[in-house]
Amino acid sequence: MKVPTKPWTLLYKIQQEVLPDTRHYLSEWKVKADKIPDDELRKQALSSIKEKTFHCEGGAVYGLLAGQERKNIIRFIVAYQTISDYLDNLCDRSTSLEERDFRMLHQSMQHALTPGEEPVNYYRYRQNQDDGGYLASLVLTCQNILKDLPGFRSAQDSMHQLARYYCDLQVFKHVEKNKRVELLENWFARHKQEVPPMTWYEFSACAGSTLGIFCLAAYTSNSLKTEEVNIIKNGYFPWVQGFHIMLDYFIDQEEDRKENDLNFIFYYENEEKMVQRIKYFKEKAELSIRNLPDWKFHQLINKGLIAIYLADKKVQEDKKLKRTSKRFIRFGGLSTLFFYLNKRVYRQA
Repeated sequence: MKVPTKPWTLLYKIQQEVLPDTRHYLSEWKVKADKIPDDELRKQALSSIKEKTFHCEGGAVYGLLAGQERKNIIRFIVAYQTISDYLDNLCDRSTSLEERDFRMLHQSMQHALTPGEEPVNYYRYRQNQDDGGYLASLVLTCQNILKDLPGFRSAQDSMHQLARYYCDLQVFKHVEKNKRVELLENWFARHKQEVPPMTWYEFSACAGSTLGIFCLAAYTSNSLKTEEVNIIKNGYFPWVQGFHIMLDYFIDQEEDRKENDLNFIFYYENEEKMVQRIKYFKEKAELSIRNLPDWKFHQLINKGLIAIYLADKKVQEDKKLKRTSKRFIRFGGLSTLFFYLNKRVYRQA
């Protein structure tokens, strides 16, 4: 099955193949979430599906790289992203601010990438416990898909590495407010040799994306050599993932300001510096993408990311954000403009 390399063929395949499959699998998880016995866990599970559907829809585009395994890869991506969004809700609106609680919850994301690992009580350190097997079911779904993919064993360590970055970030950014920055700075100090020169908050952004995991998962549909795995991982981490999450935080600025939540965009000295650095990440992402198989597809995804985020109503309803967003659209080029104008495919199709 041919991988799309033009904006219009990509949009067509998203409409015809990706979105229907994604929504089908999400609807199955919604039915399970609706049966969660604990009121709070049920509320957060349903909310994460309702409010963050577009995370699954965006991630599921990588299913187009998987040929005959497309449906399986989309099913994996939906399950894994649903874990991520559910845990994000639990941590954002947590009755606990304990590091051990958040780390225990996020152990599920490592277990999901480890076929044969038995799910445990991920709610061990919190009051709300009974999810009727919801989280364990998500974990086992991921395991059962990955274990049969020809390239998974070759890619597993790299997928775990990206998941560790992600889980560490989620733990440190959700503890007590007065501890967050120090924990993140110390964490960055332990890993700064693993990435090009950047700040602690930019590294945090690079860690906060699941795109590299999804990309690797898609390519495990075929056998992979170690060097191929490294090319794919390095193609996405740090630059593409960092660019992705910076856009995410860019559109959340007003909401995070009201809620007094951590937002990495706030640490830039001014708006001009922020725009320059996001543009720099975008340019470095384009260079790293050039090394990937199917690089034209990945380039389209990178350009489409700008459109997806900037078409968000948070931007459209905020004059200042909308003004800045036009600069991002310009440096995204014609493909970004095309995706931006066709934003209904992502939001309303």
